[in-house]
Amino acid sequence: MLFEKVRDIIVDTINCGEEQITETAALKDDLGMDSLDAMELSMALEEEFGLTIEQDALKNFVTVKDVVDYLESSAA
Repeated sequence: MLFEKVRDIIVDTINCGEEQITETAALKDDLGMDSLDAMELSMALEEEFGLTIEQDALKNFVTVKDVVDYLESSAA
């Protein structure tokens, strides 16, 4: 499932516990993601899913669900 892939990438990218990552977890507030983490996450997602994430889209990622929804809509 897509959420599990995204969760694994987030764990590897921002070094937080897997149990912290839920669809409603806020990337910045709940998971402690900073701007460098955001860029690393973006690159990891682009590599895993073979797409390019625009900077404007990246700024709109507030929760883990935002990332999953973006990837689902990009795959369509």
